[in-house]
Amino acid sequence: MSEAAPVAADPPPQPGRGASALRWMVEWTKSISVALVIWFGVRTFLVEAFRIPSGSMQNTLLVGDFLFVNKLLYGAEVPLTGGVRLPPVREPMHSDIVVFDAVDGSDIKVVKRLIGLPGDTLAMRDGELIRNGEKIEEPYAVHDRSRAATDPMVRARMRNWQLPHFAGPVPTRYAPDLDNWGPVVVPPESLFVMGDNRDDSYDGRYWGFLPRINLRGRPLLVYFSYDQRSYRSLAFLREVRWKRLFTAPN
Repeated sequence: MSEAAPVAADPPPQPGRGASALRWMVEWTKSISVALVIWFGVRTFLVEAFRIPSGSMQNTLLVGDFLFVNKLLYGAEVPLTGGVRLPPVREPMHSDIVVFDAVDGSDIKVVKRLIGLPGDTLAMRDGELIRNGEKIEEPYAVHDRSRAATDPMVRARMRNWQLPHFAGPVPTRYAPDLDNWGPVVVPPESLFVMGDNRDDSYDGRYWGFLPRINLRGRPLLVYFSYDQRSYRSLAFLREVRWKRLFTAPN
């Protein structure tokens, strides 16, 4: 008897168009979800983009600079934890350029230079910084001297916030202005910041000490820059500051 010829099994049923579309949507959704989680993690704990909108840090940072900010350095905040933060890589240091939450409680992010740490005694004489009794050289500071005399209301505000921290003699005669003030002592868990463009910077001289908890990070590099004040059309293409790209501000 001859062997029976093998019989092919029935082919598996082919999925319909609806099943294929559903599978494609599921895979696409998974990919997008993973990408969003990675993006959220990087933005929350590692690096965030930041744009310079004012000239308060000129010439270190220019209007139209776009930065990546290192959020891990000083300890990134963990979302939905009521302010719990990761351990810092290192603590803030004198002359660090720092990004922080505005002290008025708004959502605005601000960038300035760190001038004073907790326990420092700070003063200014004719626009020159004195820290712990020593004059500090500040090659980054710009003084154009175009500003008029400090407004009396600003002087009164400076006196009010500085008096509780005043370390000099005869406080009854103390009359600070933006270029002459102190000595004042930086309290615990606080910092003091100023803009490099000293005559065009709304900084700690006006509103006082910066709470350490407001600190968000330090500029890592300038990833794009163009002259926003240019009147040329398409300035973001025609006025690129090529020499500033991928430079680290200091």
